[in-house]
Amino acid sequence: MDEPGDITRLLRDWKEGRPDAFDQLMPVVYGDLRRIALGYFRHERHDHTLQATGLVHELYLRLCQQRENNWNDRAHFYTFAAKVMRRILADHARRGRAEKRGGPHLRVPLSDDLAWVDVSGPQMLDFDRALAALEGIDERKARMIELCHFLGCTTQEAADMMEISLATAERDLKFARGWLYRQMYPPPSPVQA
Repeated sequence: MDEPGDITRLLRDWKEGRPDAFDQLMPVVYGDLRRIALGYFRHERHDHTLQATGLVHELYLRLCQQRENNWNDRAHFYTFAAKVMRRILADHARRGRAEKRGGPHLRVPLSDDLAWVDVSGPQMLDFDRALAALEGIDERKARMIELCHFLGCTTQEAADMMEISLATAERDLKFARGWLYRQMYPPPSPVQA
């Protein structure tokens, strides 16, 4: 059982209170969740203190604590999972920032299109805050970032999931990337003469 409809059915069963549905769901989605986690670490240094498997296991623990779920389908679930993984990474970066630094910092970009976001550094915290702000302003554009940069979807796949045209998806991504960059790196104020 690993068809998209089976995942949606298990999510619905879990939502309706069948505890065994969660136990059946996790083996089915584990490979996809690990692929998402690997996407976060594809440019990461090998000695990073958090690995993809650890990220998936931390996600699993957080999912176990979910009292309610409102996932409509598998795409909604995977988007939620990617968001939780992003928060886990932000928490990890926050803890790392709190500890005393020792040794050089290796820069690790989130993706080629978001090379200005360092996954293993304090920028991930700023990015997380900026993405949350974008979500409050335009949820569709924030979801496009999550689908393409956290879930590893192509722009066409994301457009299909969002039920929008490819051109709209491309415009949304371009706008969202620019907006996020300006939030993280605001232009300097003009000097008053």
